Amino acid sequence: MDELGRFRRAVIAWAAGGARADEAATASRELADGVRTIVLVEGNSDQVALHTLAARYGRDLDTEGVAVVPLGGATNIGHFLDVCGPTGLGLPLAGLCDVGEQRHFRRHLGRVGLEAGHSQAGLEALGFHVCVADLEDELIRALGPERVQQVIETQGETRPFHTFQGQPAQRERPVEHQLRRFMGTHSGRKALYAQALVTHLDLERVPEPLDRLLAHV
Repeated sequence: MDELGRFRRAVIAWAAGGARADEAATASRELADGVRTIVLVEGNSDQVALHTLAARYGRDLDTEGVAVVPLGGATNIGHFLDVCGPTGLGLPLAGLCDVGEQRHFRRHLGRVGLEAGHSQAGLEALGFHVCVADLEDELIRALGPERVQQVIETQGETRPFHTFQGQPAQRERPVEHQLRRFMGTHSGRKALYAQALVTHLDLERVPEPLDRLLAHV
């Protein structure tokens, strides 16, 4: 595993606490010299999307020392800010979150001395950008539902998607909602489509939160 991968694993273990937290903290500090910026994202799909989009721009985030670290859920942001923020590693930070979860980010950023104010602009000034409503929603709107269904076809999942559409709870919902929900039905499917949708994305229509975050780092 490369050094940035080892750094991510160590930071995640340190933030999780437990018996090996001290060992993970030592490893994180030893590996931090190769890290320029830490980008905190809610989950693996956000990490995949950022790396895929960066590659389309001709960038390699790992080589640049940009460590994209998945939190395993927005409510874990406090633990990671304690580890990575001013009272921990003290490295430059950025991030990506869903609009419904920004309150967690805002509160804990303020707690560690990074005041974001009460507006989304305050978060963005710190390098933390907000998806409306989430990553999947941003990508579906950027590509359009017809193009997204073509991507589903390339993944060999047209039949499972049509089966999902036929479920009583989904029949009357807009196709955009069906697509978004479908991507979260199986473990690993969000990450799969994060990569596939970004790969098929017109670079003139990149969702602003992703574009601005990559420009920031």
